[in-house]
Amino acid sequence: MASEVVLQSVLTCPHCGYASLETMPLDACQFFYECRQCKAVLRPKEGDCCVYCSYGSVKCPPIQLQGSCCGG
Repeated sequence: MASEVVLQSVLTCPHCGYASLETMPLDACQFFYECRQCKAVLRPKEGDCCVYCSYGSVKCPPIQLQGSCCGG
């Protein structure tokens, strides 16, 4: 039984706390995200592959499916 991939994640800005429901790309990492409220540009934390793995409520689809992302 294959697990279903979740494509919606709530990104929370570490600078201002603003939270936004976003749709993640299915087969790619998102390295940058601009907060809609404070306009800070978020980048992944060291060791994470994308902004969803660092600041999202759900890890990115490649992590969900394979446990690794972007060839890592």
